[in-house]
Amino acid sequence: MASLKEIKTRIASVNSTRKITSAMKMVASSKLHHAQVAIQNMLPYESLLEHILKSFLVSTPDARSIFEESHSEVRRVALVVYSSNSSLCGGFNSNVLKLMEQVIHEYQKQGVSEFVVYPIGRKVAEKVAKLQIPSAGDFLELAEKPSARACAEISRALTEAYMGGKIDKVELIYHHFKSAGSQILTRRQFLPIDLSTESIGSMNDRDLTSNLVTAKAQEYLRKKGASKKREQEAAVPLNDNFLVEPDLATVMQKLVPKLLNLMIYTALLDSNASEHAARMVAMQTATDNADELLRDLSLQYNKSRQAAITSELLDIVGGTVNN
Repeated sequence: MASLKEIKTRIASVNSTRKITSAMKMVASSKLHHAQVAIQNMLPYESLLEHILKSFLVSTPDARSIFEESHSEVRRVALVVYSSNSSLCGGFNSNVLKLMEQVIHEYQKQGVSEFVVYPIGRKVAEKVAKLQIPSAGDFLELAEKPSARACAEISRALTEAYMGGKIDKVELIYHHFKSAGSQILTRRQFLPIDLSTESIGSMNDRDLTSNLVTAKAQEYLRKKGASKKREQEAAVPLNDNFLVEPDLATVMQKLVPKLLNLMIYTALLDSNASEHAARMVAMQTATDNADELLRDLSLQYNKSRQAAITSELLDIVGGTVNN
């Protein structure tokens, strides 16, 4: 049995660790709130672009884009993978890296041998370097400070490579943020793009109303939200006949790249919010475990202390009887 001094030292150590995890949980909660605000600020632009593109595609069945056209043979694949720059966020990074390796193995079985990864986050950049997979650059700063302009540059580089035949397919791998307690690991095709009206806006199912992550809180939110499901806005033509100037191809060349830029930026915001939510959950779990361990150690300390007092009393009483 451990001595009283050892147990007391352990209690002090666990208590110190608990203070750290509790503080990190509060910091992650604050960052999650800012990440949710960033998504809310992006939603009006996303909704309006979706409405314009849906109406245009429904009213103009002949509308086509070069980014919809699949290449006859897939030989070169680009992956945009989102992770974090730091640890202590549960299985957030490991799940992304496992899916990335799984996707690469699937393509290798199909005969694809050339890959290039756009690593957004230090963890995926380190993994790519370890696997000796070609990297498209350094995007570590984006994982900490999301930037729409930087995402547009990534999107432009990918679209130019796709049109030039340097890349045959592009996929995004990230965590889709649904709520503070739910982040869905997602594999999404970026190019060739799916412009069907059913697919546009299908990922907009986020709950940005709460930062609570306890089981009871999540159950309450699920029950409350069951009667208020988001209804997809129907794609109704604004006009039976569009007058397109200067021409249909030019308009599509302007609209579709904006949608592609938004996909890269939205995935980054989702990943950023998911990281903070995962870290908040991990630190909350660590704090709860520390509380439970402190209770056990306090009980053990009190039992050991009582046993020591009882032993001393027995020694005193025994000495008195002998005298």
